Amino acid sequence: MNHTEINNLGQLKESGYVSRSVKDELRANLIKQLQKKEGGFEGIVGFEDTVIPDLQTAILSRHNILLLGLRGQAKTRIARLLVNLLDEYIPYIEGSELFDDPLAPISWYGHETVEKHRDATPIAWLHRSERYTEKLATPDVTVADLIGDVDPIKAATLKLTYNDERVIHFGLIPRAHRGIFVINELPDLQARIQVSLFNILQERDIQIRGFKLRLPLDLQFVFTANPEDYTNRGSIVTPLKDRIESQILTHYPRSVEISRKITQQEALLTPEQRATIEADGLVKDLVEQIAFEARASEYIDKKSGVSARLTIASYENLISNAERRMIINAEKSTFVRISDFLGVIPAITGKIELVYEGELEGPGKVANILIGKAIKSLMLQFFPDPEKAKKSKAPNPYAEIVNWFGDGNTISLIDNLPLEQYKKLLNSVPGLKNLVKTFHPRLSENQHLLLMEFVLHGLAEFSQLNKGFLDNGFAFSDMFNSLFNLEPDDDDEDFDIDDRY
Repeated sequence: MNHTEINNLGQLKESGYVSRSVKDELRANLIKQLQKKEGGFEGIVGFEDTVIPDLQTAILSRHNILLLGLRGQAKTRIARLLVNLLDEYIPYIEGSELFDDPLAPISWYGHETVEKHRDATPIAWLHRSERYTEKLATPDVTVADLIGDVDPIKAATLKLTYNDERVIHFGLIPRAHRGIFVINELPDLQARIQVSLFNILQERDIQIRGFKLRLPLDLQFVFTANPEDYTNRGSIVTPLKDRIESQILTHYPRSVEISRKITQQEALLTPEQRATIEADGLVKDLVEQIAFEARASEYIDKKSGVSARLTIASYENLISNAERRMIINAEKSTFVRISDFLGVIPAITGKIELVYEGELEGPGKVANILIGKAIKSLMLQFFPDPEKAKKSKAPNPYAEIVNWFGDGNTISLIDNLPLEQYKKLLNSVPGLKNLVKTFHPRLSENQHLLLMEFVLHGLAEFSQLNKGFLDNGFAFSDMFNSLFNLEPDDDDEDFDIDDRY
């Protein structure tokens, strides 16, 4: 149907247009999508076998939907993508604030216009992008905001009594007629406001200050909620929950690969950053592993969750930290180093909710613990287990490195080290370069340098070396010498980085 050629009700009827509800529209377009084996829900990764099938089932059942999950699980993103299942354009009576269907008007204005003009009733067309309304539930939301209220100014201006439907100023929900209406964080809505939704969901009518108003709204409702909210800030009242036909549980990525795909898709990097800063797969996986360690950490509140925004912000900071060093050293290009993970700490500390034990440690210390655990986990994927190697009868591949530090040698890897100094320091550790080349022979020089630094951090996590925190980097030394040579004030230095956050 060419919507540009249809301008009045008579032409619409001649075209054979048939009205259908929003839910029927979503269902029909989803069926077409499934028959063509099209993916749909572009940008949603990791839900292909879990959330998406449940969502499609709910749409086929023409249900209102509650997306229930912890922070950063793409609930709002999913709701917004439902718009793509709507028809591209739908007709409405021109001038109608409720976008009345010309073949089935519901408002006073719609009825009067059709009655007056008949087939000459002017028609306008509404694009699907304009049929989405979203409201964040906050404690100050009122019934008037959502449903509507009597407007005394309109009554006085039009010289109408309060018995006339035209004195009503409609709220967000009636104005979303024939579209998708989303309420984010539903438990934050006060119980009395939630009650006002009962009739809309079940009987499809609204009540405004005693008006006997039957307004058969055509809406697809989508609600989002965080399970944590049920205890912390509020809850969904039982009768309302009963009226929401399908509750779909979302979840975090179940593998590092899926998590990494999400981060790379969502991270906002400039073309210059992508062109001049090399980020190896190791550092990308380290970023994701931090989130997995956080979700399992005894220091972090599991009920609160660890958002996917943590890894996205961390990766952006990681690239920017390397970029900062490149600019300071007037280099044309660079690569991400393990020492750049110091720049990730601010992205972690603001996105984790600590339990009591975590508060005692402090957010900065917890962030460092998470980075350390991520390094320890990935160390075993790239190199032999240092603990098993130490106990094995076979030659220990780490012996030459550990012994060199045991002789009293130390190195400090400062964040802003120029490439040549960084390379010189790492190459000064005997056995380090050979170890990396033995297990990973076919890598570029930058990748070899990255793995050389990674080995030092890994050995520190397995308590074979000591890693000290500097204001802008790390210092590596022998584990046992550092234990025996502690001075009374040394303990305070370990907490310098935590005091910054």
